[in-house]
Amino acid sequence: MKQIRQYLLGLVGAALLTFGAAIAQDARANTIESMNVVQQGSLLNVKLTFKEPLQALPPAFSVAKPARIAFDFQNTTNGLGRSTQTYNEGDLRSANIVQAEDRTRLVLNLDKPMTYEATLDGNSLLLILAPSATTKGAASVEHFAKALPSVSSNTVRDIGFRRGKDGEGRITVDLSDPNAGIDIRQQGANLVVDFANVTVPGGLQKRLDVTDFATPVLTVNTVQKGPNARMTITPHGLWEHNAYQSDNQFVIEVKPIIENPNKLVQGSRGGYRGEKLSLNFQNVDVRRLLQVIGEFTGMNMVVSDSVGGSITLILKDVPWDQALDIIMQQKGLDMRKNGNVILIAPREEIATKEKLDFESRIQIGDLEPLVTESFQMNYIKADAVQKLLIDPKQTLLSKRGSAVVEERSNILFVKDTPSRLDEVRAMIAKVDVAARQVMIEARIVEAGDSFAKNLGVRLGWRQTFPDGAVRIGGDSGTISGNLDMSGTQVNLPATPRTGNAGSLNFLLFNNALTQFLTAEISALEADGRGKVISSPRVMTANQVEAIIEQGVEIPYQQATSSGATSVSFRKANLSLKVTPQITPDGKIAMELDVNKDTPNTRLSTGAGVAIDTKHVKTQVLVENGGTVVIGGIYTQETRNNTTRIPFFGDLPYVGFLFKNKEIIDDKTELLVFITPRIVADNLSVR
Repeated sequence: MKQIRQYLLGLVGAALLTFGAAIAQDARANTIESMNVVQQGSLLNVKLTFKEPLQALPPAFSVAKPARIAFDFQNTTNGLGRSTQTYNEGDLRSANIVQAEDRTRLVLNLDKPMTYEATLDGNSLLLILAPSATTKGAASVEHFAKALPSVSSNTVRDIGFRRGKDGEGRITVDLSDPNAGIDIRQQGANLVVDFANVTVPGGLQKRLDVTDFATPVLTVNTVQKGPNARMTITPHGLWEHNAYQSDNQFVIEVKPIIENPNKLVQGSRGGYRGEKLSLNFQNVDVRRLLQVIGEFTGMNMVVSDSVGGSITLILKDVPWDQALDIIMQQKGLDMRKNGNVILIAPREEIATKEKLDFESRIQIGDLEPLVTESFQMNYIKADAVQKLLIDPKQTLLSKRGSAVVEERSNILFVKDTPSRLDEVRAMIAKVDVAARQVMIEARIVEAGDSFAKNLGVRLGWRQTFPDGAVRIGGDSGTISGNLDMSGTQVNLPATPRTGNAGSLNFLLFNNALTQFLTAEISALEADGRGKVISSPRVMTANQVEAIIEQGVEIPYQQATSSGATSVSFRKANLSLKVTPQITPDGKIAMELDVNKDTPNTRLSTGAGVAIDTKHVKTQVLVENGGTVVIGGIYTQETRNNTTRIPFFGDLPYVGFLFKNKEIIDDKTELLVFITPRIVADNLSVR
């Protein structure tokens, strides 16, 4: 009976303790009793009345799209009797009051983004909402944070500056208390930051010249202005700023803006692309803050149990992914994203977990049974794939894997773990594909334009006496029948390069046939034009060299080491050597080697025939079906030759009878055209 009595007394005591705790909790719990909204000019006043006075301003965050401002009240219940209220007062459409466990969230649904100021007045929380856009011509003042009551005076402990990875200037201010009122405004070309009721030691009241850091910031000047501390930041060029506070550290970043003439509004937020939001949390639990970001983004966040602690974070219009990055940097956290699920844990925990995962995979690979699979190669040699698999620099097989080739059937047998076989299968699917074909056509055009003019004369005089004792020119026989010009005194006839020159001759003699004057004028004018077109073409696979040539082999005598001679041959060919490569955008890159040799019989010697060579070697990039001129050679030969008899050739009027004149003007031009075409897989080229 005594034991039963003690047991019952224990139950009653426990019940009384539980009831007392519930009563104490109900005593500590607060309640929202009323909410009033009044529009005054451009300002919107919202008054919330509570059962008990609030000890501090509630944590809040705001978003721009859709325009909302949210406040969280801990240990507070909704006493309004409804969760949704429509106002349509100014830019405030409605308000949602949602209670979850021991906290209540108030969400103000706005027509456009607005800024707010919150103050405590007894049992009431007064909110003054104003449009975000400032009046034209007015100074833009950003009330970054409002001062909260602090048990001790606030002091600047340290001021630091460093350059960020993207070239931004980062100014850090360490405060002795996080509850500092901070206002940021742009004053002319400077950025001014005021810290309310903050003292700056004399050693920190100085001007920092940070020009050498190569950031938009030139100087940072910190002074004491009455009870407040003022920091004046002097930037240059195009810039934008971003500020946030984490616990006792206030950070303001001044980032350079690369001007884009195609954008109406310059500036960006680095690589962050999330929707912008504003956060104002004083000494809030990190897990609670991560929950707020998860609710805003709609992402599923899994937070490790080892994540804890509190943080003071004040952000103004920053992308949510940047806000998450700031939180993780300040608390030494890291994340892994899989779909729409984000895992957040300390860096050491994630690194340890990933290390264990890698080690377990290696152990599984060492114990996993081996499987053999055969791969039939269609377009590539099996031994080439084998070399890729067993390449010692980067093998795709495990330590126990092997690859064997059956050359006759072009089959590759691979023995390895199933996971490695999946990788081998994916690799073979990428390399065992049909090579694309390319048709390359070359057109070698040789154009010639020649002109020649030749003028000459042959002149003779002969006198015959009755006794035949005197003769000048001619021969000893009597003149009868055809004229004999073997005894001409001036012999400068036309000398054409090809063909025969036209001639004009006449004979003058006396009645006694004793004196003769013979003259012959020869002349030639030739004008010729010609064109030689060579068009070799060849088809080859992508990245495979192709050669096509046509010509003759010319024999020539060559001395041997024993002193004897032997017959050797030299090629005089028209050849095209090309290696095409199809680029991902459908163009064709080619390594070209074009050669055109022609035997030159005019320069033949006893050792052999000379060869005229035209050669071009280059690399070009051409569109599919396009034509490009890869080279051209233009030559012109001009000659003006005159052969004359001294003195007589310079005589006026009759000097042309004693000279030979030759004019030559030859032009040649060589052009090489290349046209590549990608052959469609479903077509054949004849």
